[in-house]
Parts: sequence; C-alpha cells; structure tokens
Amino acid sequence: MISIIIPFFNEEQNIVPLVKEIEGVMKPLNLGYEVIFVNDGSTDKSVSFVKKECEQSENIHLFGHKKRLGKGEALQTGITNSSGEIIIFMDGDLQDDPHDIPHFLKKIDEGALFVNGVRKIRKDNSIIRFYSGLVNGLLKKFMDSPFTDINCGFKAFKREILTDIPLYGNNFRFLPLAAFYKGYGVTQIEVSNRPRIHGVSKFGISKLLIGIFDTLTAYFLFRFSQNPLHFFGTIGAVAFGLGFIISFYLAIERIFFNVLLYRRPLLQLGIVLIIVGIQIIMTGIIGELIVYLHKQNQNQN
Repeated sequence: MISIIIPFFNEEQNIVPLVKEIEGVMKPLNLGYEVIFVNDGSTDKSVSFVKKECEQSENIHLFGHKKRLGKGEALQTGITNSSGEIIIFMDGDLQDDPHDIPHFLKKIDEGALFVNGVRKIRKDNSIIRFYSGLVNGLLKKFMDSPFTDINCGFKAFKREILTDIPLYGNNFRFLPLAAFYKGYGVTQIEVSNRPRIHGVSKFGISKLLIGIFDTLTAYFLFRFSQNPLHFFGTIGAVAFGLGFIISFYLAIERIFFNVLLYRRPLLQLGIVLIIVGIQIIMTGIIGELIVYLHKQNQNQN
C-alpha cells in the first residue's frame, strides 16, 4: 500500500485537477494506494471539493483540523491515519507533478529507504529561492548534508523509518537529514516544479524566520543530542574564561595599582560571566545525565 499525504490550506481550485492527475498516474501502476488529504483549517471551499472526490473514489480520504496548526501537524495527522508501507508527501498547490511518483517508487524498489525531491527548475519567487539556498548551504557546510534541496515538499520513504525518528512541529523539513544521520539509505531525484496557477503562496517573512530557527534547532539536535555537554560546555567554558580573565585583570589592578573596583562595571561583568558560565556548564551536565538515563531505560525495555 502506498499512502500519498497532501496537506492543504485554501486550495479550492487545485483539488480536482490534482486528484485527476494522481489517479491518472497511480491506476496504471496496479498498486494499492490511498490519497489522504489533510485540511489545515481552510476557510474556502477546499473541503467541499475533497468530500466530493471522496464520494467518487474509495482511494480518497479526508482528515483535518478545525483551526490552522501548521504543515507539520497536518503531515502528522496524515501519517496517523495512513496505512501504507510507503509514504509520499506532496503539496496541494499543483506545483508538484504526480508524474514524478513512479520515479520515487523506483528508487525505493532499488533499496532506498528515503527519497528526497530536488526541484530542477524552480518556479518560486526570489525570496523563497534565497531562503532555500541559504538553508541548504548552511546544512551542507555545518552538517555535511547530502541533500541539494531539503526544503522540497515532495518526498517518499518507508514507514519503518518513523519508528525512531519522531515527527513533530516543523521538523518535517529535516526528516531526510534525520534519516541520513540515523544511517538509513537515502537518495534524491530531480522533480518538476511547476508554477503556481491558482491560489496564493503560504510562504511569508514569519515562515522565513521560523525556518532559520528550525535550522538552528536541527543543528543542535543532530550534532549534540547525544553529547549535550559538548555544546553547553563549550559555550559555558568561553563565558567562564572571559569572566576569569576580566576578574584576574581587575585583581592585578587592585593589588598592584590600588585601583578602586566598586566603580568599575567590568567587575560586575566578570562576576556575571563566571556565574553564567558555570550555569551553562551545569546545564550540559544535566543534559548528559538525561541522555544516560534515557539510554538506560531503552536498554531495560
């Protein structure tokens, strides 16, 4: 069974042609499939159009949220209600071409557990292209990412990878990177990226900022989740070291030059840096303890 999960928000003009394209591609393959539409709080007639498609085909299903929770939650809802061994994510704006689905399935048949799409000719606006290039560049430089276009919403994978890769919030965009770090066989293929004809893009400045913060979160999780002291210890040691140097310098001034310290803001800065440095290091130690207890609990289970 193949589960095609499509989150949507106000895509009333795209639903019907998208369903027709998907069915035109899937039926000749003679494979069991289901198309799961997840409504993320749409305010137009999108839900009505999906319901009509559900009445006409037993392969089409509709789930949703009463209010907008975000694409990550919509994908999670789709996964929870899916039954396929192979899961495909695609957007509901007709920019992803369903005719690329067989190419994803071929790669999985060849042994890949995760296949990420790479939009070969981008039809997005310059802001989206800049953001995508920035994120992919940072991930390649600092996290050795093998992916050219990690933000591409068109991807396919085996359900089994979700057993030890939790999907939550906006981390869906880094699912391929998580699969790579877990040692699963990953690859990528070129896919079409068609221009949006109907509706409006949901990408804005807020999503740009959220994406940057999510990238920082991914860097921390993939690099330091097993050794949090490496992260917190480094920052804490730098803060403590700066505080110690400042305090040592002031101590020399007081002892050898009789300089009054109560008028020196550097004294407060040095003390604060030392205290903050110790606290950050202790946070890393507590993180190490949590990781140890978690692994111990897993071994016992």
